[in-house]
Amino acid sequence: MDIPEQLHCLFTSTVEDDDESYTVEIPKREVQLGDLQEGKTYRVALLPTSLNETSNESDAQSADEPDPPTPPVEEGEQRTVEIESLGDQGDGVTRVERGFVVIVPDTERGERVVVEITDVKETVAFAEVRKRVSYYE
Repeated sequence: MDIPEQLHCLFTSTVEDDDESYTVEIPKREVQLGDLQEGKTYRVALLPTSLNETSNESDAQSADEPDPPTPPVEEGEQRTVEIESLGDQGDGVTRVERGFVVIVPDTERGERVVVEITDVKETVAFAEVRKRVSYYE
């Protein structure tokens, strides 16, 4: 699936029935990270939890038990990221799709770097700096 550059955030949520309308809850972290702003209008795309999923009754049972999302990064992948904060051990912390955390040692808050993903766990990935990037590049 191609993800457009202008995508602000990506997360998993369920559609809730509120009698008069349907609601999709946005995790608070998406607003706290600055990806979204309260009161602003955004375009929303809804995708099935898997590409093979259809909306017929026989799939209702599998939809109740969705597979946990896979990490949005892979070992060896390179990305340009901005370090959002420093962790307890002083390592840089950034977030990518769905708020997935990537730990980057030897970086400073606000620094922009090209990283290579070196290790991927279920909830966090680790990366090494390959290049320090100017904001004007």
